[in-house]
Amino acid sequence: MTAVRSNMKCLNGTTLKALAMVLMFLDHACWTIAFDHQWMTCAGRLAFPLFAFLIAEGYNHTRDFKRYLKRMFLFALVSEFPFNLMTGGGVFNPFHQNVMFTFCIALLLLRQVDKAWQRSWRQGVFVAVFAACLGYGLGFLAFVDYYGYGVVTVLVFWLAGKVRFGWLLELVALGYFNLELIGGMSYVLNLWGREVWVAQQAFALLALIPIWLYNGQRGPGGKKWQYFGYAFYPVHMLILSLLAMAGVSL
Repeated sequence: MTAVRSNMKCLNGTTLKALAMVLMFLDHACWTIAFDHQWMTCAGRLAFPLFAFLIAEGYNHTRDFKRYLKRMFLFALVSEFPFNLMTGGGVFNPFHQNVMFTFCIALLLLRQVDKAWQRSWRQGVFVAVFAACLGYGLGFLAFVDYYGYGVVTVLVFWLAGKVRFGWLLELVALGYFNLELIGGMSYVLNLWGREVWVAQQAFALLALIPIWLYNGQRGPGGKKWQYFGYAFYPVHMLILSLLAMAGVSL
């Protein structure tokens, strides 16, 4: 499988981010103005694993961790009002924070894991396990989007890049998180005239396909694309919320 993946790695970071943004938009549109199109939510399940992977990659490639974290925290603050509007929490909702806060927690823990890993892989594994447990708890205590599962998912993607058979770790971890822990509603697929019920969250595992096709390159776009990616999150939520408030429905 490793050899096959090496020959087929054709997606760069720009492509993955663009794909994640489109899928996230579909998911959020289904929440707000397209309630009858549940396939959009199924497609949107791929967005979070893609973003979590990109956060881990962003950490690996950043030249200034403090600036990276500050930028993430700033956009987390900016995104909170649109997020609350979109999720029906009003202007202020202390019981559900947007996903950028999830990534802030993950980055803080990832920094400690990385420092330990640089000293020795054994110490790194020990700290990674501790960080995963801590992040799992903090995710729930802080009420961030995807809760503790989201924080640990970022750590899993980073750790998978450090160990042999990392793809297997990604598959097992995402399978357990999305099928056993998160669960959720089901979606009916019509396969050759037969109805098959599939958990919506199971579609998140399909995100591993583009992730495994990632070639390790940032791709075109530069700083403008980077900030567009950050701004897209609050802006699209605000637009969808305003459309929903105006009674727009697809």
